[in-house]
Amino acid sequence: MTKKKLKTLFYCLTLLIVFTSCSIDEGEIINPEVIETELATILKGKATSFFVGVATSTQKLSEGSEHDKIIKRESGSITAEYQMKMKRILLSEGNYNWSQADEIVDYAVANELNLHGDTLIWHNSTPEWLENYSGSDAEFENIIEEYITQVVSRYKGKITSWDVVNEGVNNSGGILRSTVFKERMGDDYIAKCLNFARNADPDVLLFYNDYGMANNLSKQDNFFELIEDWKNINIPIDGIGFQMHISYTSPTKEKIVAATDRAIESGLLLHYLELDVRMNSANDISEFTEERRNAQKRKV
Repeated sequence: MTKKKLKTLFYCLTLLIVFTSCSIDEGEIINPEVIETELATILKGKATSFFVGVATSTQKLSEGSEHDKIIKRESGSITAEYQMKMKRILLSEGNYNWSQADEIVDYAVANELNLHGDTLIWHNSTPEWLENYSGSDAEFENIIEEYITQVVSRYKGKITSWDVVNEGVNNSGGILRSTVFKERMGDDYIAKCLNFARNADPDVLLFYNDYGMANNLSKQDNFFELIEDWKNINIPIDGIGFQMHISYTSPTKEKIVAATDRAIESGLLLHYLELDVRMNSANDISEFTEERRNAQKRKV
């Protein structure tokens, strides 16, 4: 499928329906009986023009497990929760641990699933040794270029799309979040990373991913200002990732539609990378009610 044909394709790569205010920790699996009851056979079969997928991790992929069965029955795409992030792969300069990332990729290939890569650069998954790197800024940038080149090249032809940078836009005041990447590589570090990824794989789809884009209008404005700047100087970007950690009350559908329309008007692809609809964010109910169930249905 060409990039032009993918113009209106939406990637929904993580579907986590959260019924209470509890958090989901790494390695925790939502009760399979709840998933069986609420979602059985309605996801994969209904998605004919876009992927519906799920986040997964290596410890959940054993053949015949409930998680494995649900992925194969309901998902057209997977993405790794943590195993493809820098902290897990780049143990020290030039020292790569591919074992967990390879396992995720091999599972996707064996089961003919689309695979979205998340994420190459994220300030919350930077190895401590790199945060404290004492070399020059030029040497730091060379490490980042080498890392992106190694990862993207290794999975060329197996990964359809990458989140190249995650959460680089500031929530308030100034366009860019203050990170070690901005400090060491400059205000154009996202553009540099996009170019590194494109050089490593001319065909993979490149995304920028962030959160709060529907509710935080100043952040949304800053983001689309960046997009226009990138387009004006031919920085390679194919799509936008919206994280959708929302509740049944907020953001409103109108705000979601407005943000979505703005993304489409940019001419880029759009995917909802992380989707959960919190049902008890205000801790105002002690048990899941029919009224709250219907409120969630109206939201999604």
